[in-house]
Amino acid sequence: MKDKVRVAVVGGSGYTGGELLRILSTHPKVEITMITSREYAGKPVSLVHPNLRGIISQNFTTFSLDKVSEKSDAVFLALPHGVSLNYVPKLFEIGLTIIDLSADFRLKNPELYKIWYGYEHPYPDLLDKAVYGLPELHYEELKNAKLVASPGCNATATILALAPVVAYNITDNKKFISDVKVSSSEGGAKPSEGSHHPERQNAIRPYDADGHRHSAEAEQELSRIAKTNINVSIVPHAVSSVRGVLASAHSWVSTDINEIEIWKKIADFYRGRKFIRIVRGNIHPYPDPKYVIGSNFADIGFAYEKRIGRLTTFSAIDNLMKGAAGQAVQAFNISMGFEEDEGLRIPPMRPG
Repeated sequence: MKDKVRVAVVGGSGYTGGELLRILSTHPKVEITMITSREYAGKPVSLVHPNLRGIISQNFTTFSLDKVSEKSDAVFLALPHGVSLNYVPKLFEIGLTIIDLSADFRLKNPELYKIWYGYEHPYPDLLDKAVYGLPELHYEELKNAKLVASPGCNATATILALAPVVAYNITDNKKFISDVKVSSSEGGAKPSEGSHHPERQNAIRPYDADGHRHSAEAEQELSRIAKTNINVSIVPHAVSSVRGVLASAHSWVSTDINEIEIWKKIADFYRGRKFIRIVRGNIHPYPDPKYVIGSNFADIGFAYEKRIGRLTTFSAIDNLMKGAAGQAVQAFNISMGFEEDEGLRIPPMRPG
């Protein structure tokens, strides 16, 4: 293998693209060879991402399949849903390693794209070949993977909260509710009436409460763990934080179990996982996105109300890191045979 992997970032002008560039610019085994943007082609990256001033001196370019294949070994696609479909088949045919951060290849059942995304998936064969890029569940499959479908942020938080509960049959439930508090940066760099931060300040606003599309990912992955059909309802709430996601996943426990046993099962499930931190007790007894901001960590915790058998598992992540760019680089590292935390040994900021 070359000393450094040549990497292209396609769609580098958004928040996720900017985070990819921030991480990859200091990754010791990566050379960024191409950064594309239709809107900002020919302009300096630092014009759009002033935090990268003095770090990245390149200009944005337009996308060209020939140039990508000539200059790159791996490609990160930070594109809107539905757009990656135009690029992935050709990039896959060329033989590049593809890390797709859109939803276009996350779901294994092509029929679900009609239900959740409103289109018929044109490449069901590639859905079979894509690896769902959640390293805590698919570490072995990610090794040498050529097409990685990076998970959605709300799906990531929900799955990480519920995976131990499902894996160890802590509850007989097959239906779960995940209450997810999400920050304004989830809405992307282009403001809309719902995502524009002034409209969200001081708001706690439910949205997609009748069915959030990331539920399909959570059901797919948790059903695989349980080896039976699992239903998950994700109810997101827009809050005024700029970054961060907190999932509170509720279930009912029918077995005789205590808090220590629950703690042990969660810790056992995530043993050895470099980016999972179990939060319990002390000054801050439950996960809080404030303490993961800027990092690829996921903080996991729980609350058990034994009186009525209610178990809530919590997962706190930075939506732009563990929920997007950080997790994508983590999956890339594994696929390339690097240490999974290469370029990601970044502690959270405090205060965040």
